[in-house]
Amino acid sequence: MRTLFEKYPKEKRYTLSILQDLQKQYGYIPKDKLIELSQYMGIPLSRLYSMATFYKALSLKPKGKYIIKVCDGTACHIRSSKTILDEIENTLGIKPGETTDDGKFSLETVNCLGSCAIAPVMVINNKYYGKLTSSMVREILKEYGGADDE
Repeated sequence: MRTLFEKYPKEKRYTLSILQDLQKQYGYIPKDKLIELSQYMGIPLSRLYSMATFYKALSLKPKGKYIIKVCDGTACHIRSSKTILDEIENTLGIKPGETTDDGKFSLETVNCLGSCAIAPVMVINNKYYGKLTSSMVREILKEYGGADDE
């Protein structure tokens, strides 16, 4: 792991880049790596924790294989993104910020995905799905192994 840290000078301005690299490598930022980074950079652990919890792209908990992001921006909200979110919650049994017990899915809400013309929108691992209905959500989740056949 030292090689990941050593790619950067021991300067505070590189802290976020290192945290992003950790996120990319592990899918989240393990506590032991955060401690190691604190020691390497000479930055208080509390400051690193603050950074890791401030940025939505960073996570201190493992995320699912499939990360579902549901837009709740204005355009999506007025086109019933809450119904889409409810369908996902009911189908997978998780709320935003949670991961299924099998580690397959994580659910997040975001303020905007920049796809207002196709609202309501969700993204699963960078694949966009627009003009969604509840029944479409169930079919999409089936493709990922997340919904039982009825």
